[in-house]
Amino acid sequence: MSTMIIRRAGTYRAAPFLGFAGFGAFWGVWGATLPLLRAQAGVSDAEFGVVLLFIGAGALPAMLLTGRLVDALGLRVTGVLLALLGVMGVVLSAAAVNYPALCAGILLTGAGSGAADVALNTLAATVEKRTGRPVVTRSHAAFSATVALSSLGAGALTAIADSLLVNFAAGAVVVVALGLAVVTTTRPARAQDAAACERQDAAARERQNATAPERQNAAAPERQDAAAPEGRGEPARPGRRSWWVALVMIGAIGAFAFAAENAYQSWSAVLLTDAFTASPALAAVAPAAFATTAALTRFATGTVTLRRPIATLVAASAIATGGGVLTAFAPTLPLALGGIVAAAVGTSALFPTLLSYGLRPVPDGSRGRATSAISTVAYLGYLAGPAYFGLLADAGGVQRTFLGIAALTAVVLAAIPALKRADSRALVQVSRKVASAGPKAPPSW
Repeated sequence: MSTMIIRRAGTYRAAPFLGFAGFGAFWGVWGATLPLLRAQAGVSDAEFGVVLLFIGAGALPAMLLTGRLVDALGLRVTGVLLALLGVMGVVLSAAAVNYPALCAGILLTGAGSGAADVALNTLAATVEKRTGRPVVTRSHAAFSATVALSSLGAGALTAIADSLLVNFAAGAVVVVALGLAVVTTTRPARAQDAAACERQDAAARERQNATAPERQNAAAPERQDAAAPEGRGEPARPGRRSWWVALVMIGAIGAFAFAAENAYQSWSAVLLTDAFTASPALAAVAPAAFATTAALTRFATGTVTLRRPIATLVAASAIATGGGVLTAFAPTLPLALGGIVAAAVGTSALFPTLLSYGLRPVPDGSRGRATSAISTVAYLGYLAGPAYFGLLADAGGVQRTFLGIAALTAVVLAAIPALKRADSRALVQVSRKVASAGPKAPPSW
């Protein structure tokens, strides 16, 4: 089912930002409310640690399947999935009264989160391609900013009501409202909209080709993509395997970026406490500074990530690696904070840029599946990151372990030339398919 954004609605460009804001609102409430959830279920710290693994267990299969769902049903399903995630929070808060119920609730919540994640990234990449604007990176910035704001709001609400259900209900109101807003700004394409849609696609590609020389070789297949029937037909064989290789490679590089970003967000407060004997209040400055810097960086660098993706990846991974080395050897707390902030600047730009770069040439009808491929592989890094850091910290101490995190972003830096070569080969093969098939048999995945 073909889906486009409503062209005549002045708010259509806001759809990804509204969606990611709702996603951030849910996870901000989640992070601030975890102690209440643990207390209500009556589980130990060890049991609760095991339970949290069910988030990933639910998210991974949902991420694999959601891309196909979005390609089949259209972008409108994104708002529905987001609204369902908000409702799941309320169900979890009411039902999680013992260990089995908590496991089941978190498994379903993880599935809802994984599905919403893929759908939202597909929506953002589609709007970015159709408008030529830096939507992916800046919508991720909206997520980071909303996580911080909703965490503070949930903390204040806890101080007033001290109720798990009240917290998730308040969050659900926001998330469901934003999900419905996404639904209203997307709809199935009508025949009379097709010509206008194609003209806007052509204009967006011209802007991208004029400002992104390293992607000019993608212009030919993208012209055919604009005329291709979306989400229909048998995948073309030539180029299909190369596309999968390129997408999996992007996801693998994203896994290293995710692992590094998660490590800084999760362990920076522990670093200040263990290595610099900071008070809990002062230690909390580190993750707050990281999240704030990440949001500001994504807002500020949106245009350059769209126009110069390869240069952005090189600069971001180099900055993140330098920040990790500084953090690992910082002799004072201010220098350690400086390293954490530098790492936030670098790591925050990596995955949105990878996602934008990888999805840009993908036809609309296949973008959901492509997003699933990248996001699922990348999410493995997010899951493995805490265990990787924990093993290194146990062996050499928390501060020196940040050298291991710098190694992750150094791998990203080293992999960028291979990524560019793989992407170029895929585009060449698809271009050959376009030339041999003609307009009646456009390439698709």
